Amino acid sequence: MTAEPVRRHYDSLRRAAQAQQTSAEIARAARELFLANGWAATTVRDVARTAGVSVPTVYAAYGNKTGLTKALADAADLSADVSLLLADLEAAPQPRRQLAAMVAYDRRLYERAGDVIMLLREAARTEPELAQAYRDGRRRGDDAHRQVMSGWPAGTLRADIDVPTAVDIYAAVCNIDAFSELTAERGWPPERVEAWWTALLTRELLDER
Repeated sequence: MTAEPVRRHYDSLRRAAQAQQTSAEIARAARELFLANGWAATTVRDVARTAGVSVPTVYAAYGNKTGLTKALADAADLSADVSLLLADLEAAPQPRRQLAAMVAYDRRLYERAGDVIMLLREAARTEPELAQAYRDGRRRGDDAHRQVMSGWPAGTLRADIDVPTAVDIYAAVCNIDAFSELTAERGWPPERVEAWWTALLTRELLDER
């Protein structure tokens, strides 16, 4: 192989790496500005200036501010490490331990990306596309909990609770507002929130007679 094709190959890898780095810098700038100034008050021009890129570069990377916000929301889901949740669910078939694994995942999600979830909800008030993205995120969480709980043996849930009700109770207990109240307002460490959620949901949902 001649030196020229090799050089072109590395040039291509370099350009891809540079594009990925630029996208990451734009996302970091957007998250910083959205959280500091609010979604509505932040413009694409503000994001471009903070990221040190041109406005067309932001549009090329994410389409528009809505696209950028959706990308941040997708990254928030990834930050909670769904692969770890799946590994925990597969390693621990017992309902009590699977319930704890789901709570641990949500604690990681709220701890690492709760600010982005709150941001998405704020933006959803005026942007129908983001409102749909927020609803989709909530539905994905409910669907995951429903799938896990539906796989539990008969008699796992308390006699007065069916799976849809169990999913509703889980959502009412384990959510971003409760996490924010306990950690930001009342000073609980995330580990304490997780332990309390796990104990509460175990008591409320499972028949452990």
